[in-house]
Amino acid sequence: MLKKCFLAALALVIGVAISAQEVPRRVALGDWPEARGPNRDGISRETGLIEKWALNGENFLWRVPYGGRSAPLVMGNRVYVQNPAGRGANLQERVMALDADTGKVIWEHKFSLFQSDVPPHRIGWASPAADPETGNVYVLSGGAQVIALSRDGKPLWDRSIGEEYAAFTTHGGRTMSPLVDGNLVIVSAAVSNWGTAAGRAHRFIALDKRTGDVVYVSNPGGRPYDTAYAAPLIATINGMRLLIAGLGDGAIHAIKPQTGEKVWSFPAAKRAINTGVAVKGTSVLVSHGDENLEGTDLGLIASIDGSQTGDIKTTKWAVRGTEFGYSSPLVDGNRLYQIDNSSRLKAFDVETGREMWTQPLGAAQKAPPVLADGKIYVGTDGGSFFIVRPLADRAEVLSEVELPNSTNSCCGSEGTPEQILGGAAISRGRIFFVSSDAVYAIGSRQPTSPSGFAVDEAVPAQAPAGAPAHLQVSPTELMLAPGQTVKLRARLFDDKGRFLREETAAAWTLQGLNGTIANGALTVSADPMEQAGLIRATAGGLTGEARARVARPMPWKETFDAYADGAAPPGWAIVGGSQLAVATLDGQKVLQKAPLDTIFKRARVFIGPTTWSNYTFEADVRAAERRRQMGDIGITAQRYSLVLYGASQRLKIEPWEPETTRTVTVPFAWKADTWYRLKLRVENLPNGQVRARGKAWPAGEAEPAAWLIDKTDPIGNRQGAPGLFIDAQYGAHLDNFTITQN
Repeated sequence: MLKKCFLAALALVIGVAISAQEVPRRVALGDWPEARGPNRDGISRETGLIEKWALNGENFLWRVPYGGRSAPLVMGNRVYVQNPAGRGANLQERVMALDADTGKVIWEHKFSLFQSDVPPHRIGWASPAADPETGNVYVLSGGAQVIALSRDGKPLWDRSIGEEYAAFTTHGGRTMSPLVDGNLVIVSAAVSNWGTAAGRAHRFIALDKRTGDVVYVSNPGGRPYDTAYAAPLIATINGMRLLIAGLGDGAIHAIKPQTGEKVWSFPAAKRAINTGVAVKGTSVLVSHGDENLEGTDLGLIASIDGSQTGDIKTTKWAVRGTEFGYSSPLVDGNRLYQIDNSSRLKAFDVETGREMWTQPLGAAQKAPPVLADGKIYVGTDGGSFFIVRPLADRAEVLSEVELPNSTNSCCGSEGTPEQILGGAAISRGRIFFVSSDAVYAIGSRQPTSPSGFAVDEAVPAQAPAGAPAHLQVSPTELMLAPGQTVKLRARLFDDKGRFLREETAAAWTLQGLNGTIANGALTVSADPMEQAGLIRATAGGLTGEARARVARPMPWKETFDAYADGAAPPGWAIVGGSQLAVATLDGQKVLQKAPLDTIFKRARVFIGPTTWSNYTFEADVRAAERRRQMGDIGITAQRYSLVLYGASQRLKIEPWEPETTRTVTVPFAWKADTWYRLKLRVENLPNGQVRARGKAWPAGEAEPAAWLIDKTDPIGNRQGAPGLFIDAQYGAHLDNFTITQN
């Protein structure tokens, strides 16, 4: 009996020790759950793979017309791809599940873009991520919407990061792929928010994979130059798990993946980083294709010591002057493989950086290589798919297949061989890749049955967890309604980012919020007012905090009379970062957009919940003019914007500005430095369509009876936050907001 009790107690201790780590991660050999494979390093342990193939011939399995930019995933007998669907006004983004044996569509889930600057030919950039534990699939859209789907394509939850955080999407369209780590799905985007987080930064946002709750927001770097799509990697260096990725600020950053705490940063370039990294031991192999911080050479490949902390300023070795701008590297023993922008495959000595050989593949390159069975599988911008055997002193091209000319490109490249922009996936004796026009499968006619695991972290090989060093409050970003109650948790981690326990004895306090909190249960005041503030938990000398916004319920009005000059309504996303603040103009309080001759002259501001629907937004607006340049200004409701354009003297309703075929435009003559009233009404129709109507008139005059614009959207957005659209180099003003339920 005593022995049984001892064994039970031991099992309990072991269970606590294991649960104190991240959720165990097991990936079956043969699965390819993320864009860069089971270990996120572009390497497969499968053997017996093909050395050559031919279109519609030897080792060719199937081709189906679902092209795109991103890489495929494989889980079990399903291939998952993310791509565009439709053209023109019907264009949407989509995730699909295909049968691995035949390419037959099992299911597809389409979603619209909205309030995004991504142009039509650049959507579907990110790859989805699949969770080996639950089978769920996670997607980050071109408009920074995170969508969770079950294995069978059933929507589970979604978060509109684009609205909640005023995402900076840009006409580049570059979008990072999500990854799944433990209970988290981690995405990354250049975003803004409110309060101390109002400035634009390329942040990591970790969400609970089952609920979509925001667990942490990490900002390890500086202001981004642009969006970026570097493939993130998780590696263990000196016993600490690190999520490593280049971001839009031109630096490579390492954070603790379960807490978001910054460990180190390596500033490398004067533009965004789009290449992933490779790791061997404590060496982190980095690259980029832009201007270096010193000198005039473009491009870098280098090795840094990833066991450091803080800002890393030195390299183990560095080679400058070759542009490695897009494709991610591979480590093969003592060799590092990387493909430059001119599609030259190069091998370097991992320890010294000495170039060992170069193998030309084409003329331009985006896709990263994949290493399996002693061979490299990779496609090029020029539409050729290569199988290459890397050797110590050279590379041997085993197979080069040119794809057919594009007839229905995702990316506007018809008439040339189908481009390959994403990496391949290796699964059960087969190679899957995506071109601009199609998904291809080549390899074994019958799938192989590899046994074991490509990743097995069921019993983490780590030292015992240390003392508490970090307190995390989760959820950490909240949008609440007056009177709402929510339960928060205080979670303790050690100095290596390993979960220890929930702290039930934490002391809780509120700052800037009207409400009560006890034992982590927050109830905000039922007063119908906007609020924004902090929730703090303290335990054992550690403090963590969450941020909450409380939205004023409809109907509401805002004249800004209650605010001092320089203030702003609490919790409005990007207000501070775009220099929007209350000011006095002609004796009355207004919301002023400061004159800015920078990228921040243009802003999308969101001021309420993303779940609102069937409402009308009205506001007074005016824009300044200098040197015959007049600003654009408008309002947003339910993901549709009604905008007065100054230079063209037009009034438009647009859900997705760059996709012009779905924009409705009418002439409208209006004057600078003059107040106009805008009114936008959006309503959901019972047949699934959405109707948006708008009008504009000089403020102070009677409202015209007729709507100037009437748009019915067959693939409509059925919910969305109210907001503002401003592109005003010389400033703009807004006043007298009214939002009412239809």
